[in-house]
Amino acid sequence: MRKKNKVKGKGVSKKELEFVAPSTKSMDDAPRVPIERDKLAAAIAESINSQFKEFKAVHFLGGNDTEASDVYEWISTGDDILDLRIANRPHGGIPVGRITEITGLESSGKSLVVAHIIAETQKKGGIAVLFDTEFAASPQFLDAIGVNTVNMLHVQLECLEDVFTSMEKMIMDVREKYPERLLLIAVDSIMGATTKIEMEQDYDKEGWATAKAIIMSKAMRKLTALISKQRIALVFTNQLRDKLGAMFGDKYTTSGGKALGFHSSVRIRLDRTGQIKVGKDVLGVTIRGKVTKNRVGPPFRTSDMNIYFDRGIDRYGSWLNALKLAELATVTGGTKPKVSIKGGIEVSTKKWNETLTTDTELREKLYGMLCDAFIMKYKSNSETLDNVEISDDTSEE
Repeated sequence: MRKKNKVKGKGVSKKELEFVAPSTKSMDDAPRVPIERDKLAAAIAESINSQFKEFKAVHFLGGNDTEASDVYEWISTGDDILDLRIANRPHGGIPVGRITEITGLESSGKSLVVAHIIAETQKKGGIAVLFDTEFAASPQFLDAIGVNTVNMLHVQLECLEDVFTSMEKMIMDVREKYPERLLLIAVDSIMGATTKIEMEQDYDKEGWATAKAIIMSKAMRKLTALISKQRIALVFTNQLRDKLGAMFGDKYTTSGGKALGFHSSVRIRLDRTGQIKVGKDVLGVTIRGKVTKNRVGPPFRTSDMNIYFDRGIDRYGSWLNALKLAELATVTGGTKPKVSIKGGIEVSTKKWNETLTTDTELREKLYGMLCDAFIMKYKSNSETLDNVEISDDTSEE
């Protein structure tokens, strides 16, 4: 929790004067100016909160009392451009204290992105737990991604009820004993989990299979509140399936009902868009990640990723894709192919990854250019936008 920076002012009580960073409350480097709380609003908040001894029910969304909804910490997805698309700020990613759902068809990179999130959690000194309902985790692949498998908790449970029971106990234990420790809990996947009712049935068609949706609804209502003020992030993967009878709009849906989608602050859809080949050998795939729901930034923004089977996401390959998309760089061929970047910067195409890995100054300069290009600046409603098109398409594709 952040400490309150309250001071006395002329004609204002100590409780009523705080400091707030205008427009960017959650950014530590933003300038802070004093604001005065409305006396009636402060009295109402104090009256309600006095009824609850263990926690505060009423918060203000401005000033330094923003624990109710603001996000102060993020975990990278392994792709810097997707991180920017989600958080709409430098060094973003999935939000801590919230639920994230990653969806896609088979072989679209869902488990791989989860592996990168696990590795990034460990880099921040956190603990990662993987509920592997598909019984398919590969230690060799996780090691290649950068996961410390020695310290990663790998849980194999088949029933969704057992998954959520264990998850809730983990969360309660962390809240009580290690409240300052970052915890990531990932479930891969909801589609792969069964239920106790389903386990008792034979393979005949037993009618409407609504047990999973009911369990998910109960779990989401409990877990959303449990993690909201903790250094805990929940990530679920879910496989897309055909939506029966869909003639228009999105032709896919997800398993387990709609509760997970409703309670997720971020939903990311992954689509395989191509293959990476050398000759006839397929070395990887190209993936497009689209933020189909976002409560921490603007939604419906995309990132194109190159994924290699032997090492995962090509981080700086995504930078090159984004620089070309923003018309900040061009790639020329010939005997000496090179990347020409706005501002007179040239880098050999063959040494692109190596150069950005070793040249810290260039890396920071290019990242700043990417932030300027892809972070949306919020504007007043009085400004008029040119070339705006209105579409009746509501699909997530």
